[in-house]
Amino acid sequence: MRVLAQLIRRRFAVTALWALLCGALLGTSLSAPAAASPAVAANPTLTTAPAGSHGFPFLAAAEDLGSFGYTEQEYFFSGTATSYAKSGLWTPEGRWNVRASGTAAYKSRMLVRRPADPAKFNGTVVVEWLNVSGQLDLSPDYWFERDELLREGYAWVGVSAQAVGVNGGLGQIKGLKGWDPARYGSLVHPGDAFAYDIFSQAGQALRTPDGPDPLGGLPVRTLLADGESQSAGFMTTYVNAVQPVSGVYDGFMVHSNSAIASPISGALADTLRMPNPSRIRTDLPVPTFVVLTETDVPGAAIARQPDTDSVVHWELAGTAHGDRWAYDLGDPTVRKSAGDAAPSADCAAGSAPFNDGPGHWAMNTALRHLAGWARGGARPPSGQLLSTVLRDPATGLATGGIRLPDVTVPTRTLTGLRDTSGSGVFCGLYGATDPWNGDADAWDRHDAGDPSDPSFPTTPEPVLSRLYPTHADYVSKVRAAAQRSVDAGYLLAQDATAIVAAAQDSEIGG
Repeated sequence: MRVLAQLIRRRFAVTALWALLCGALLGTSLSAPAAASPAVAANPTLTTAPAGSHGFPFLAAAEDLGSFGYTEQEYFFSGTATSYAKSGLWTPEGRWNVRASGTAAYKSRMLVRRPADPAKFNGTVVVEWLNVSGQLDLSPDYWFERDELLREGYAWVGVSAQAVGVNGGLGQIKGLKGWDPARYGSLVHPGDAFAYDIFSQAGQALRTPDGPDPLGGLPVRTLLADGESQSAGFMTTYVNAVQPVSGVYDGFMVHSNSAIASPISGALADTLRMPNPSRIRTDLPVPTFVVLTETDVPGAAIARQPDTDSVVHWELAGTAHGDRWAYDLGDPTVRKSAGDAAPSADCAAGSAPFNDGPGHWAMNTALRHLAGWARGGARPPSGQLLSTVLRDPATGLATGGIRLPDVTVPTRTLTGLRDTSGSGVFCGLYGATDPWNGDADAWDRHDAGDPSDPSFPTTPEPVLSRLYPTHADYVSKVRAAAQRSVDAGYLLAQDATAIVAAAQDSEIGG
């Protein structure tokens, strides 16, 4: 907890950074559906990507997907995309209408990972709007959800929906076209005003492929749209404005959005013209699952809304916008393609380690819930609201929210906030882990309650041996907490087993 005071002091700076990156750092979005009669998205033409000079697609997995029984292939899709403009008044309730405002030719790409054995496919395809906050294509929710995706037989498709990913921006990697002209030189992106319809057409191509089938004949039962961070801002606008006229997707994962959705014009300045807050519309026949980490809550809290039959949101205690899990999975993949030009969190030397909390466990559960919900199953359970201000005085942990075993049986302070002094622009998104090296004598002085003692510790760090007198005691508490989370619907049984096994293998207690 030694860094806790610094983390809180930096709270507002980190929140502002997060809102900038999520809402508008790079090109924003397009618009929504026409309020007229719904129309299925246009069906683009599909082709297989050429080998190019690298011989593999940008963002190709660094891990051996074959060992999981998966294949990876890339496809191009092309056609004519529509841009949209607001129609009528847009209010915070999210029931937004649009009108078509223009058309343009485009050609983009989709990266497809699917079970090699058709018998292992579970019928659900997760289509991720690739994130371009780092000025190149990234797949954060693939990394957060990877265990659930691969063990349960989902197909995953990453779509280059935004212009920066294709054409390049401010970074060293000048988009797909600059990275491998031989492979991607034929791609055409007319700008982010067309990104929503490009994403619609990617989904339509998976349902009714015109050309080679990216799913190899796998029958699509459920098509889910997914976006994290900046992509979640686009996803909010897509849900509210585009889905009613495209009707392409069966459900939506909105992970780490801000209070303001992305503008529809593609112009950064139009962020200020979006409703503040931008809530999720509640009148769609398909579900939307909003998941916020501790980093996100300060910047998104004003958009809170009651859960309904079509919208549920979770706020996760002890988690971060990006974290150790996602970084460790994603960094090798990004470096395989981008090398030294890969974006870095760029945290100052000696600063707190990244948050290593339970974000991925929660995202596994959220994905399982959303897939079943979109097929007509039960709505996910609601969760408590999270407070990043009212923190437990003993542990430094945030209060409220979804609380998984890392938080209910704590061994360190996990936070979505961090001190970013001397650090880069992305560092604050990774939260922090503060190990406990508590002094038993400090606890004794604190328990004695003598503030006149100059050495009286007002906020001593917990002592693990005091919290968990024996190893068996610690494991027992973790097992009980994991079972409570499973029973409440916040944790999957497979992940509970892994959490208990890690507790058994630890040296915590006594």
